[in-house]
Amino acid sequence: MTLRFASLGSGSKGNGTLVRSGDHCLLVDCGFTIKETERRMARLGLSPADLSAILVTHEHSDHLSGVAPLARKYGLPVFLTPGTLRARDIGKLPRVHLIEGHQPFAVADIQVTPVAVPHDAREAAQFVFRSRGASLGLLTDLGTVTPHVETHFGDCDALVLEANHDPQMLAQGPYPPSLKRRVGGAYGHLSNQQAAGFLQRVGFEQLQHLVVAHISEKNNTLELAQRALGGVAEEVGNCIFACQQQGFDWLQVEK
Repeated sequence: MTLRFASLGSGSKGNGTLVRSGDHCLLVDCGFTIKETERRMARLGLSPADLSAILVTHEHSDHLSGVAPLARKYGLPVFLTPGTLRARDIGKLPRVHLIEGHQPFAVADIQVTPVAVPHDAREAAQFVFRSRGASLGLLTDLGTVTPHVETHFGDCDALVLEANHDPQMLAQGPYPPSLKRRVGGAYGHLSNQQAAGFLQRVGFEQLQHLVVAHISEKNNTLELAQRALGGVAEEVGNCIFACQQQGFDWLQVEK
């Protein structure tokens, strides 16, 4: 039984990642309407009725806005931290499972390890998934890669990694100064160079797949991200760059 993953879309206009093992499928975040989520899942051969649960990383709208409507329509359990639950009034949920930022749990045969990350949210967490010896890390929406983060994500077989912005584009771009400081700060988003530096520090020889994600449409370009990560990308088994419109198609982690 293999671990598979795909994306409904990646960026500031909406996020959602599918993680599947056997008959069980998890949706991490949902920043789309019900109709749009159904359409994007259909492109990947699934319906929300196929989901076992929704996991939430944090309360920002591009990750949370579609969670409660989808959970209510399809009767899905939602896993999130207490801080994320308190941060926004998202209405009634069918089933809520509160998770700690360091305590592993399981959904069917998928083992999930939440990892606390520095982001400007109440209690943000990213996740490492394991099934039958294969591991996948989802690591976006953080301003700094701490030693704690490196420890948890450094040995994954596949990794979805944020490369949100180019510092020069951010500095010269249209955002007001306060938003520029937020995005580029220690609790904001990783730059192309920070993402590349993380990979160089922890090593990437074991990676079967590297997905570069959450690329800003205003403060980054595909060419700049590719240039910053070029050396790493050439040595990884498979490196792709996720987009806002379609995310990326199914990838399979072998073990």
